[in-house]
Amino acid sequence: MAATMSTTVQPRLVTREIPPQGPFDLAASARFLAGFTPAARADAAEEEGVLRLAFPVEGGWWHAGALVRQRAPGTVEVSVEVPPEVAAAESPPTAQTVASAAAAETVAEAVIGQVRRILSLDVDGTGFAAIGRADPVVAGAQARGPGLRPVLFSSPYEAACWTIIGNRLSMAQAARIKQRIAERHGTAVEVAGSTLFSFPGPDELMAIEQPLGLSAVKVDRLHAVARAAREGLLTAESLRSPEPAEAMERLRRLPGIGPFSAQLILVRGAGHPDVFPRDEPRLHEKMREHYGLSSPAVEDLERIADGWRPYRSWVAFLLRSQQ
Repeated sequence: MAATMSTTVQPRLVTREIPPQGPFDLAASARFLAGFTPAARADAAEEEGVLRLAFPVEGGWWHAGALVRQRAPGTVEVSVEVPPEVAAAESPPTAQTVASAAAAETVAEAVIGQVRRILSLDVDGTGFAAIGRADPVVAGAQARGPGLRPVLFSSPYEAACWTIIGNRLSMAQAARIKQRIAERHGTAVEVAGSTLFSFPGPDELMAIEQPLGLSAVKVDRLHAVARAAREGLLTAESLRSPEPAEAMERLRRLPGIGPFSAQLILVRGAGHPDVFPRDEPRLHEKMREHYGLSSPAVEDLERIADGWRPYRSWVAFLLRSQQ
């Protein structure tokens, strides 16, 4: 009787080049991420021109890692290792044990698309410089952060979870809790020699019963966010398709999501490029400072921001993130 040889199916590496439309500096994105407390990624800027990411993939909610490189201003390269069991799930039932190249490509494209959104590379930024030419305040912000685009949470789902965790806590305390949840209930993902912790997907979040430093009310609200994500209510596409006011109204139906949180989810989770955050006092204070205003109403600030269209979210991000 012939011996049966076992076959180990290796992960498939898929690499794509993403040509940014308009200026983009990956190193600037990494530096922002390294200083962004909710991300807990002090390591993000350690290697110039390289960024490692790990996150649950929107929709399927399996955990992926991506290595992002920028070797020249006009080229960003994203490499994704597709686990064989994930790619096999995209193959016909008769080929479940062997991941086809086509299936791996399909899975990798979903990951790469999410990386594009996280780094705001899914938006044409060729017109962004023109906003600065028309507004000296914007020009100053662009000069202080050349090539910096908004760096997002991995998904609206993760952004919504952050808003629930962070409510009435200091940012540092909330970040520690969020990281603890990722380490205990998420997945460790190896990305080019480094281990990153991917935040738990909706099913994993639903299984959490211990508070982990959170009140029972917050745990219940996290479960509500997880259910909404499982039902497809928190996808970037579904939130960016309608008018921003309608999208934020939908988000506010979730328990624990108020006006500020809804704006954060839409702008920093779904990546809508053109929203003026009416409920963000820190941004308003920055605007008053930079435009030399005393105490104008929010409506006055909103009229100023009309000149930032169609990049109101981008300008707000620059102003808010700079000293």
